[in-house]
Amino acid sequence: MECSPCEGLYFFEFVSCSAFVVTGVLLILFSLNLHMRIPQINWNLTDLVNTGLSTFFFFIASIVLAALNHKTGAEIAAVIFGFLATAVYAVNTFLAVQKWRVSLRQQSANDYIRARTESRDVDTRPEIQRLDT
Repeated sequence: MECSPCEGLYFFEFVSCSAFVVTGVLLILFSLNLHMRIPQINWNLTDLVNTGLSTFFFFIASIVLAALNHKTGAEIAAVIFGFLATAVYAVNTFLAVQKWRVSLRQQSANDYIRARTESRDVDTRPEIQRLDT
């Protein structure tokens, strides 16, 4: 092997494999609707965190590999792949932020409607009725 300082290549390999595994698990969960069985987790936020961190780490790993490569064809292809993956994850992060904002607005609107409805409900308690008569 010509790789004497391999840290950049190893870091890129770790980032790409980790992103592949985590994104694959989330893809399976969403595709099979298994996420509906665990409503305690905010899945929009989970997807946002995954895509945001993958974007950040792919960008850093691509810069490191671009700076520390040995100009072999495989390393140049990996750098190009890394920047393309960064761009795709960045678009997905943008879409996840929009989806998360919409879910926050819907949740706050539902909380507002619920609070207004509960404040309008009048309890018919017997002790209050006796005082009125």
